[in-house]
This record gives sequence, C-alpha cells and structure tokens, in this order.
Amino acid sequence: MSEIDIFNQYPLHIDPQTKSISLPQSSAYTPTQITAINAELQELNDLHRSFLSIEGPAGIPPPPLPVNPKRSAQITKLRDSANATYRKGNHVEAVRLYTYAIDMALSRPGWEPVTLAREELAGLFGNRAQAHMAMQAWPEGFIDAKSSVDSKPVGNVKAWWRVGKCLAEMSRYGEAKSFVLKGLEIEGRVSEGGKELVALLDDVEAALKRA
Repeated sequence: MSEIDIFNQYPLHIDPQTKSISLPQSSAYTPTQITAINAELQELNDLHRSFLSIEGPAGIPPPPLPVNPKRSAQITKLRDSANATYRKGNHVEAVRLYTYAIDMALSRPGWEPVTLAREELAGLFGNRAQAHMAMQAWPEGFIDAKSSVDSKPVGNVKAWWRVGKCLAEMSRYGEAKSFVLKGLEIEGRVSEGGKELVALLDDVEAALKRA
C-alpha cells in the first residue's frame, strides 16, 4: 500500500478572526508529522492572506481581460511594419517581421476568443505567403497560404488563389485544380477575387492539357 492510499484526519482549528488554520498541540502525532502538517498549513494560510490583499470584492481576484489590448497593438504594429517593408521590396525582412507577428498571435492565451486569433493568423499567414511568392519560394508560400485558408476558409479568396498559384508554379497542376475548384465552391465566381480564381483555373487546366 502506498502513501496515497492512506487517509489521516486531523482536528484542525480555524481562527474565527483571521480564518487561519492551525493544528492543535497533541501528543498523538510524531514530530515529523507535526512539521509536515504545519508546513502545508503555512502555505495554505499564506495563499489565503494573498487573496485577501487583492483589491476587489471579498478579496476575489478579478477575471482576466477578454483580450489583451497590448498584445493586439503589438501584433498590429508588427504587421504594419512588415507591410511597409514588403512594399519597399525587402521581402526577406518582411518575412521576418510577419513571423514575429504570427508567433505573437499564436501565443494568445486560451481564454481569448478563438475567432480573433484565427482572423489575425489568416491575414498574417496570407501576407507572409505573398512575401515568399515574391521571392519565388513556392513551397514556403504554399504552406503559409494553406495555413491562411485553414484559419479562415470563408471570405479569404486571396489565400485560395495563392494556394493554387504556388501549386501551379511547382507543376502540381492536379492539386492546384482541386484547390481552385474548392475555393470557387466556397467563395463563388462573381466577385473580383472569384474572377481571378477562374482565370487561374483556366491556366491550370491549360497546363494539364499540355502535360
């Protein structure tokens, strides 16, 4: 039998004023037991006092903010800097800045809205994909464009186009056609982005015929 299977009940005392818990003096316990119990009670009492010191009703710690505004501002600042760097033609540096923003968006705590993180990541992965594509880094562009689609499948026609374009540039025409058709099924054909998908589909089908 291990210690975890043993239950010992101790006659603890709670001070009516301070609410601290203590073990009454008794000869029924060994010095080792008394030392171990008092150490655990000391930690519990310290935790209780720390809660009481927190501002708020009844010493209850306030709930975490739904969204950390500082994190959002930092992500936005990094994205804007990366966009400006991309427009200047420094695609390597743009990729680096987009990566910082992506890492920060991925590290959002679990209590923040998932939809916020997905929206951020869809845009950031899409932008980094475009920077990779500007350098003709098609595999990297494909991975980021696919990540953008996975984060936001609907209302993200540029990401669908980038996935198809990268696959086509790698001569993976069959896969490119499947992705473009899926994008058209979700996004439709009438929008400006939809028309670009249709044009890409025509190019891909022509390449398949040549192959």
